[in-house]
Amino acid sequence: MSDIAPTVTRPVPAARQLEFQDWELGLFLHFGIRTFYEGHRDWDGKPMPPSGFDPTELDCRQWMQVCKDAGVKYSVLTAKHHDGFANWPSEYTPYSVKNSPWKDGKGDVVREYVDACAEFGIKPGIYYSPAQADGLSGLPADVSMKDAGGYDDYFINQVSELLDGRYGKIDCLWFDGCGSEGHEYDWARITGEIRKMQPDILIFNMGDPDYRWCGNEQGYTGLDNTNVVSAVDFSIQTDEKDDLGDTAMRWLPVECDMRMRKHNWFYSENDVHTVKTVKQCVDIYDMSVGRGANMLINIGPDRRGLLPELDSQSLIGMGQYITQRQAKPFATLADFEASDDGMTWTYDNENTAKSDCNFIVIQEDLTHGEAVKRYTIDINGFGKGRFFSMHQGLTIGHKQIIRLPEFYCSKLRLRVLDSDGPVKLRSLELHCI
Repeated sequence: MSDIAPTVTRPVPAARQLEFQDWELGLFLHFGIRTFYEGHRDWDGKPMPPSGFDPTELDCRQWMQVCKDAGVKYSVLTAKHHDGFANWPSEYTPYSVKNSPWKDGKGDVVREYVDACAEFGIKPGIYYSPAQADGLSGLPADVSMKDAGGYDDYFINQVSELLDGRYGKIDCLWFDGCGSEGHEYDWARITGEIRKMQPDILIFNMGDPDYRWCGNEQGYTGLDNTNVVSAVDFSIQTDEKDDLGDTAMRWLPVECDMRMRKHNWFYSENDVHTVKTVKQCVDIYDMSVGRGANMLINIGPDRRGLLPELDSQSLIGMGQYITQRQAKPFATLADFEASDDGMTWTYDNENTAKSDCNFIVIQEDLTHGEAVKRYTIDINGFGKGRFFSMHQGLTIGHKQIIRLPEFYCSKLRLRVLDSDGPVKLRSLELHCI
């Protein structure tokens, strides 16, 4: 990493945000009361009594073993979804594991989850839906989302149970925006309490976020993905953006969430035929991580409390393929010569063993912010004649993965065509896969 400050002023990331971007791949775990009620949907108002919650073979260690085998660095568990069911024995609602038959009401999914994360070295994240349906959701009789102050008290009380230290360090808190359209939260108060309890926590999407949503649930981000914004998308139910409350641009890296199965976040017995193949997962990885974002891929544990086999196989297969694919570059940044103006890096292969190329990975050093706005990859196939552009891109950011038709790599150069001040690369790799 560079310790040379740029000559321009631009938003810079916190060390914790840079760490998050290096995690790259996470596992989303939608698990709760909905797991046991086939066909129920968000906000449908259908009753789901806690008597149905009984994952008799729950094994969070199996979840984390899959993470480890797939190279996943972090995970996010639904502690409370929109239905209001608490996966821990919350003092503030009867609608929780304490009133289920599982372990005679003595169980705690969150406890088993964070303990398994610690054992396998996976960073634990917690999903908590800020919004909650009135009526069947276990809200106290005198609490409603229509009562902003009283509901915020309930919100803070429950989140405090998750973050007050009883479960140890929680690395990220995932706020789903769905259902919060039009509700005014006292975010200064809420996030103030959160950061008192967990100073290093990363907050997703709402309030005082540290990273943001990609704007879709397909796992993709755009070619123009930037880490610097002044507003964020916060819900799939609205095109409106949430203003961050100041005039300055902020560093907010993107996370792309997506489902392993086509339609369902929670487990269903009717959609196993839609489990994505390894190739489909890799393609999405290259359009998320390969465009500078993180990838959060969802698998819903089944009614036993285990990750389904086919879903697990696809995740592990993707992770292992990615690791193998990028293990042996034939050229790295050290093999490139930088121009005097620091805007061009050239690789000359004429005097070395012949090598074909079809895969390029670039990372910008983001310590002092994001500089590159537009770049090109030029090749000179056999060392004679002129360079021509093989690929043009916009931002580089944390990582750009460029897949190309195979070509003989005699000379290749990366040229920055437009930037916000000085550019420093973190890595540059050439592969033939």
